[in-house]
Amino acid sequence: MKLYCIAVLHKGETKVNPLASAHELSSFGYFQRSSVKEFMDFTCKIVAERTMVGSRASVKEHEYICHVYVRSDCLTGLVIADHEYPQRVAHTLINKVLEEFTGKVPKSQWPTANQSRIVYGELSGYLQKYQDPKQADSMTKIQSELDETKIILYDTIEKILERGEKLEDMVDKSDSLGKQAKALFQVVSLPTSLILFLKTWSSTLSE
Repeated sequence: MKLYCIAVLHKGETKVNPLASAHELSSFGYFQRSSVKEFMDFTCKIVAERTMVGSRASVKEHEYICHVYVRSDCLTGLVIADHEYPQRVAHTLINKVLEEFTGKVPKSQWPTANQSRIVYGELSGYLQKYQDPKQADSMTKIQSELDETKIILYDTIEKILERGEKLEDMVDKSDSLGKQAKALFQVVSLPTSLILFLKTWSSTLSE
């Protein structure tokens, strides 16, 4: 079981604003980690943009899955994990992070604040602690029922994209991805599972 990323964003009417994130990239090659991080952040943004306010979803593809919750106040939490990581624990962790973030960062900052100016450094600790889902047992018991919001499960990212959208086009147009990351995206044989995973998403959309 593996957690790769925890992120907090604000889903605005016209754009998604990244507020905080932490990544666990030790399973990827050293020279690929910055590009993998960019793709994780890019994936979080895409999923957040296309998830309805007040809803939960889990978007999966092969051994990876991105869990997301967009609260009614538009604060959004995401977790990228492998498919073995318990869905319930991932969503409970998202709840915990969003509640804590709300108490530490004023709501007025969410729509426009630059991520570098947000004072919230707890995500790295959570990412390490909850690599073992058993660490969340007490948290899960306290919140024995997440809430009555149904978690929508998508088999592929194509299910949340708008008709006619293709991941390759979105990558090409993205300002948040560097040239190296975009180039790596085109290499099918790249020896990192996450990039191959995203490439597979694109291939699925093209069928």
